Amino acid sequence: MVSTALDQPLTGKTSVGARAFCGFQDCFSRLRSMDPVRIAVVGAGVVGLSTAMCVSKLVPRCSITVISDKFSPDTTSDVAAGMLIPHVYPNTPIPTLKQWFRETFDHLFAIANSAEAGDAGVHLVSGLKGSGVLILTRRIGDLWELHPSFDVVVNCSGLGSRQLAQDSEMFPMRGQVLNVQAPWVKHFIRDGSGLTYIYPGTSNVILGGTRQQGDWNLSPDAEISRGIFSRCCALEPSLQGACDIREKVGLRPFRPAGVRLQTEFLAQDGRRLPVVHHYGHGSGGISVHWGTALEAARLVSECVQAPRTPTPKSNL
Repeated sequence: MVSTALDQPLTGKTSVGARAFCGFQDCFSRLRSMDPVRIAVVGAGVVGLSTAMCVSKLVPRCSITVISDKFSPDTTSDVAAGMLIPHVYPNTPIPTLKQWFRETFDHLFAIANSAEAGDAGVHLVSGLKGSGVLILTRRIGDLWELHPSFDVVVNCSGLGSRQLAQDSEMFPMRGQVLNVQAPWVKHFIRDGSGLTYIYPGTSNVILGGTRQQGDWNLSPDAEISRGIFSRCCALEPSLQGACDIREKVGLRPFRPAGVRLQTEFLAQDGRRLPVVHHYGHGSGGISVHWGTALEAARLVSECVQAPRTPTPKSNL
């Protein structure tokens, strides 16, 4: 594990050994000596945590740090209804979408049929700590801040990619929902547009919702809440007896072109930092998170393996 001064303002503890980074020749030398590859995952929603898990399984001898200014229960993923519904992204081929959804479905289905099914809501977090992943609370202003502390960065920052990846296509799709106690509701109900829905969970029922494009407001709107409750009661009149009604708001990380899964190399003063971008899921993060995380992990593996190829020697 490696440490730098970057970590000191966060915890006051050392998580990794500090080491000078002198360009790619030093990187090649260090990698050949089989030191662990240091990987940072920026973002701790369902996409970020899933990516960290997949990378830990696919990339041997690596140390992983998840860095975010917000963790559960304060992420957009915590507000999501969590319904597994296929989503279409304009620039993604249908066979790829089917693969992402199938891999995600199989992953969640296995959890649902395991002994940990009752704790599935926190399974990702506990699974990550069991894999030796370090968790840091920190706000990142520029991905280059993570150089030279990390060899590869995975950007799962969602809406944060407007700044971190300078992606002006990213914008919020505001969603407001109600969490209510209605234990008699056992089956989900969803209208044709998908805008009004009733999704029973393990401890409450989620009533939704809204799709407010470009709205950054995280404060609940009482009038919207009344509208949601009225529409859902029209679908299921028994909800008039629901109690312990709580309002929640989340900002879906929407991108018109769909998910961005791409490797970029940041460069400054002859030094490079591989960045795997993994964001832009909109309202489909729950539905494809494991499939896209596996793809992101494969891109990370390619970044790790590329420098391991020895530089060809000249015959001169």
